[in-house]
Amino acid sequence: MEVLLIGAVLMIFAVLASAWLMTFARWFPVKGIDGDFLVDYKTLIRAHIDFALMALFCLGFYAVKVPLPIIACWLVVIGGLSNPGVFVIAAFDPDFWNKPVWRIYSALSFAITTIGFGWVCVSLSDYALSL
Repeated sequence: MEVLLIGAVLMIFAVLASAWLMTFARWFPVKGIDGDFLVDYKTLIRAHIDFALMALFCLGFYAVKVPLPIIACWLVVIGGLSNPGVFVIAAFDPDFWNKPVWRIYSALSFAITTIGFGWVCVSLSDYALSL
């Protein structure tokens, strides 16, 4: 289950990195970066929030100390990194939503996240009902 902690740390680093990038993009606009490189500031904000929420989920799942299947934990972490990653890529690629490769990536990410979180929820429910 330590993978949940490691994943949370990675997600928190992503929160920090996106915060710094957004701060510099707004306070110190650099020609060629803001508007050219970072094309969708609002979508990067979505990634920032999503990384924070996913980190909190990982920390919460770890903190309850309920034994969880390791594969489910891995799926939560992979989904917790890849799902906000959709927004990160979209923030830098103006044609993101029209490219088949990113549609496939988004669908796989969503499926992995759904399976991982669903599995963890079933595990938590089984534990609670067995008390």
